[in-house]
Amino acid sequence: MSRIGKQPVLIPDKVKVTVDGGTVLVEGPKGKVKRTFASAVKVSVADKKVTFAPTDQTRFANAMYGTARSVVAGMVKGVTEGYAKDLEIQGVGFKANLKGSQLDLALGYSHPILMEIPEGIKVTVTEQTKLKVEGADKQLVGAVTAEIRRSEEHTSELQSLAYLVCRLLLEK
Repeated sequence: MSRIGKQPVLIPDKVKVTVDGGTVLVEGPKGKVKRTFASAVKVSVADKKVTFAPTDQTRFANAMYGTARSVVAGMVKGVTEGYAKDLEIQGVGFKANLKGSQLDLALGYSHPILMEIPEGIKVTVTEQTKLKVEGADKQLVGAVTAEIRRSEEHTSELQSLAYLVCRLLLEK
């Protein structure tokens, strides 16, 4: 049995949690997040608390209901406080700009790198080298941050240099 799964998730005043079968929808001031969990987990809402229980006594069900509890707690935190990751581009002439819903990265290639910003994510660029990725969905914030960092991959000519000219540093 999971020690984490036994603990209920408290629902703050401004947050609304809806359970429909295995799908949990959490809505709050920073947005809404929706997740579907395995049928091995029973999720219920009562008295401003979300509780979890395994549907059967299998090893998988016992592992998943603790996981489901942690994910829902993260969803509640995301819609109340939000998640943010800070990035910094280092390199001579390297910069980032926002063009509507696209992030334009100039990282030393012969062409700019354009990235589409997904719905629910807010990217802020300051001083052309500092980026802040914010959103209610922890997984989506991390995925967008990883995609930005992945764009720094160098071609074989740039990798042969004795030092890295460009690095995106994850400050948090």
